[in-house]
Amino acid sequence: MSLRELVVLGTSSAVPTRHRNHNGYLLLWDGQGFLFDPGEGTQRQMTRAGVGSHDITWICVTHFHGDHCLGVPGIVQRIARDGVAHPVQAAYPASGETFWRRLRHASAFADTRVIAERPVSGEVATFDAGPVTLTARPLSHPVEAYGYRLDEPDGRRMLPERLRERGIAGPLVGELQRAGTVTAPDGSTVRLEECSEPRPGQSAAFIMDTRLCDGVFALAEGVDLLVIESTFLAEETSLAMDYGHLTAAHAGRVAAESGARRLVLTHISERYGIGDEPRFVEEAGRFFDGDIVLAQDLARVPVPRRA
Repeated sequence: MSLRELVVLGTSSAVPTRHRNHNGYLLLWDGQGFLFDPGEGTQRQMTRAGVGSHDITWICVTHFHGDHCLGVPGIVQRIARDGVAHPVQAAYPASGETFWRRLRHASAFADTRVIAERPVSGEVATFDAGPVTLTARPLSHPVEAYGYRLDEPDGRRMLPERLRERGIAGPLVGELQRAGTVTAPDGSTVRLEECSEPRPGQSAAFIMDTRLCDGVFALAEGVDLLVIESTFLAEETSLAMDYGHLTAAHAGRVAAESGARRLVLTHISERYGIGDEPRFVEEAGRFFDGDIVLAQDLARVPVPRRA
């Protein structure tokens, strides 16, 4: 059975708090592990969450502000120390190549050759990431930043009643799925379209530090899981715009206008305490009437299943 869930490693913004570590998010997807924006302490948070370096197949950095990347050295060195043998791809803004090199080789250690750099540039960049396509689009922040989106290819859902009607069972079902046609026990030819229906692929988006912009909405369009920064509450909208951030209200609007299914609010400013947390959900809920999750460190958030 496939596993598709977000392991939340940290949820604070520029400054970690007693209850929120710096950023860090591991999206587990059918045997792949996409580690987004590892901030300080990510390596320890992974241990606490029960995940490890062998779970990582991609490291995706949105931009090179410290709370989104200062955990890279520890993750790289842990990959090396643990002897991870599979390839680990690293996506990051190409304009930050100097910062990546400094983080990648931040101290003396026995290095690894499994990490392959995938610098991101331009209006859209796409990568083959195993069971999904990984897409990066530019955001609006004081430094160059990109958001990421995962898309599973569309497939087909088998219809048991139709299969029974045509006498297709056992190994014949697999043959029909692979070949598209199969010969039924009565000698007739059965086509895949007769016994199945289209099944949209699942998708997820990861959007960090940004103002509202075209890239935000393109990344969020129709996703099952939208992980998005909501650094401020609406009373600080002007401050959010000045510093290139979103409010919880902005996040709710994006989810509603994009048709997202589950909204995960994160990257919470240190100015807010535990008593303020319900306000984030309330503000987002004024726009979005779907499922809203205020991310907490070490929580696990499943990608909602398709019907």
